[in-house]
Amino acid sequence: METSTTVPESAAALHEGLDALTDEVINGLRAQLPSYAAVSADRLRPRVLASLRNGLSLVERWAEERRSAGGAGRVDGPAYGIPETHLDEVTDLAQALPVEDIISAYRIGTDIVWRRFGEEMTARGGTAEDLLPVAETLRTWVDANTLRIIRECRVGLQGGDPAADRRHAAMVRALLLGEARWDMSLGGLGAGGAASTGDGPADGHRPESHADDAEALDGAYGHSALRLPFRARLPDYEAPLGDPGGAPAAAGHPGPGDRAYRRIVDLLRPWVALDEAGRPLVTTVDGDVAGLLVGRPAGLCRSLILGLGAPVPAPGVATEFTRATQALRAAAGFGLVGAFTREELGLRAAVVALPAVGEQLARLRLAPLAERGEDGVQLAEAAAAYLRQGLRLEAAARTLYVHPNTLRNRLRRFEEITGTNLRDPADLAEVWWALTHRRLHGPTS
Repeated sequence: METSTTVPESAAALHEGLDALTDEVINGLRAQLPSYAAVSADRLRPRVLASLRNGLSLVERWAEERRSAGGAGRVDGPAYGIPETHLDEVTDLAQALPVEDIISAYRIGTDIVWRRFGEEMTARGGTAEDLLPVAETLRTWVDANTLRIIRECRVGLQGGDPAADRRHAAMVRALLLGEARWDMSLGGLGAGGAASTGDGPADGHRPESHADDAEALDGAYGHSALRLPFRARLPDYEAPLGDPGGAPAAAGHPGPGDRAYRRIVDLLRPWVALDEAGRPLVTTVDGDVAGLLVGRPAGLCRSLILGLGAPVPAPGVATEFTRATQALRAAAGFGLVGAFTREELGLRAAVVALPAVGEQLARLRLAPLAERGEDGVQLAEAAAAYLRQGLRLEAAARTLYVHPNTLRNRLRRFEEITGTNLRDPADLAEVWWALTHRRLHGPTS
């Protein structure tokens, strides 16, 4: 099907007003990113102009291919890449600006251009069917170029002094767990030293809080920087549930040499926050990769379980890391893959965050089954299968390899023994919570 001419016409209109569009993007970058505000507009202009030309040329080329081929345009191949000269300019710019801000700049610029492109499309009677494939093409291009810029600028975890790396990881871990202050020593570690402040242990742990902690934390962050605490693992990894509050023991922290660690960091690389010395704020907590991100990853977590906290300044990191931990454990416990906050997981996260409630419900609803040995186990399995299959009796019976009448009889006995009515929404919710709590946390004591 031939595409509408509104797409190339709109792109051509933006090309004609490229100088004004460049000014709008530069103003947006300087307004939203303090590091860009410190750079002159004249220095930014060539980079922004080149990016806009590349992006608009991509849209025009894509639309031409759709019209000529009568099908979907492709978004791969060297025609859609970043010219080497532009990549050199971006790499040079990274010497003066934090690389995570360069990533944010690409996103900000894309949002501005997309808004202007939408206005041009609307003025020409463009439809949603015209806009959606263009949006997919543009986002794919931005994501691919962002990843290439990051690799070219060598953001990541190049090894330095192993001892300094371990001290840095220990400091980040202590900060996430609320066991240490965030001060300039974190940046100092990037220079290869322990950077003890003289009023606490060399590993950054402090036995108690200090009155100046908030000020020190804000200073290391920048005046108003927000970061997202995260905790991540690969889907096939199993870690002990531990403390649901997010304060696991300090034993056994695999580091950058671990294969799973490298895989997770590679997936999150474009969004990992850096300290003042350019070192990634990443560590491990009980076998999970943890740290801080500059933004929520977009579309690259299909092979990762990622728990996220809310964007916060330094004083709120430990609290939000607890929430990220609960989100990770809930997602892993329910077999979910992707990026999640605790709020997005709803009751699933509540089961992890409120074990005392789960234990109380397990005793109320499941304790009578424990007195019946294997028969009680069988009845609990029947109720769990019934819930997993959305209260569909025949589907649940198939998963248990029994006749529907057999399952119906087991559910009736479950109700009689536990005093539960599986047709009552409140009883049903309590049974679900109790069974899920026992699966995630183990048997009640």
